[in-house]
Amino acid sequence: MSWESWTAFVLASVVLLAIPGPTILLVVGKSLGAGRGGSGPHALWRDALPLVVGVALGDLTAITLSLAGLGAVLAASATAFILLKWAGATYLVWLGLRLWRAPVAEEAAPPLPARAALRDAYVVTALNPKSIAFFVAFVPQFLAPDAPFLPQAAVLVPTFVLLAATNAAVYALLARRLSGAVLRPTVRRGFNRLGGTMLIGAGIATAAMRRA
Repeated sequence: MSWESWTAFVLASVVLLAIPGPTILLVVGKSLGAGRGGSGPHALWRDALPLVVGVALGDLTAITLSLAGLGAVLAASATAFILLKWAGATYLVWLGLRLWRAPVAEEAAPPLPARAALRDAYVVTALNPKSIAFFVAFVPQFLAPDAPFLPQAAVLVPTFVLLAATNAAVYALLARRLSGAVLRPTVRRGFNRLGGTMLIGAGIATAAMRRA
């Protein structure tokens, strides 16, 4: 793989990742709506790290399955696409309803369990059929047809996962800082409902998605 192809892949990936999708809506919703005590670097990373790891693992799963052929299966099989689409949409709506109804209190809420945050970020990212199908069309554009596939994939896959994790971290940390600056329960409740609405909307958009 040439340096020019890798640079083009990085630039295209950065633009793609910067556009908020279901994954970023989840990261922002959880970081913004579930404000917690503490505003130092440790507290910020404590809250953001599970989400970032979940996004990275989810993207790693999606891009690996895409390159392994699942994207082609989704493109060819209406049943497979519908099943994955509705699984992802249902999970997004469930997360949105849970965040909408989340209780708030005068004092700072306890940290969101790391395992739950990682799980939610992973499932939403990995179960996005649009991402899986997109990787099938996106990644091959940067592969040299006359070069071995595996060495090129070994460069592009970690590159994309690292960029996705960095992008999620930026969104999570910015949202967490804003959440930490808001202490009134009424405002926190508003953020919860805003984040919940965003996730429900992403679920509805996923349910309405059609195969290309």
